[in-house]
Amino acid sequence: MRVEPVSPAQIRDRLVDRVLGLGQRPRVLVDGWAVTRPELLAADLVEPLRAAGREVAVVLAADFLRPASVRWEFGRDDPDALLDIALDSGALIREVLDPWEAGTAYLPALWDAHQDRSARRRTEPVPERGVLLLAGELLLGRWLPVDLSVHLALRPDMLARRLPAQERWRLATDARYREEVDPEAVADLVLRVDHADRPGWVTQR
Repeated sequence: MRVEPVSPAQIRDRLVDRVLGLGQRPRVLVDGWAVTRPELLAADLVEPLRAAGREVAVVLAADFLRPASVRWEFGRDDPDALLDIALDSGALIREVLDPWEAGTAYLPALWDAHQDRSARRRTEPVPERGVLLLAGELLLGRWLPVDLSVHLALRPDMLARRLPAQERWRLATDARYREEVDPEAVADLVLRVDHADRPGWVTQR
């Protein structure tokens, strides 16, 4: 593996260039544990993409979780349930990714996990030359139809350091994700974020 040290500005500029070359309505996935803040990377792309004349929508995978009665059926800290059933990937495809490709109307959010009720959002029209940025955890390996996938990679020991003590049960989920999905192999682009202030762009795997 070869990793090139890059600044956040370089990451933003490279990703924007890559997205602009994808076509009329690209769907971009940013995958990473919550401690890597994938939603912040997505948000960082919004203004430069708009400056380039593209409308942008950011969708959070956390707004497409299943109801608590489903995702916590085996307890709140079940590592297998987090990977297998917590995310309603079918709804993401049906309500967001497929409509975006078709250029019809998409649903920005489905479920409010904090209130454990419908997000009560209406569908919105897909912009003619819009860019969709989908950010969240454990998104790869789900057959989500996207045009570019970015993975924010952490070594297991660094994830253990950054997870709060009460969330370290997620390390077992991470181990399964690495073994069964191998996100660093399947993502189109990989950014190493073991040290948030010194990110790296993986140039060869």
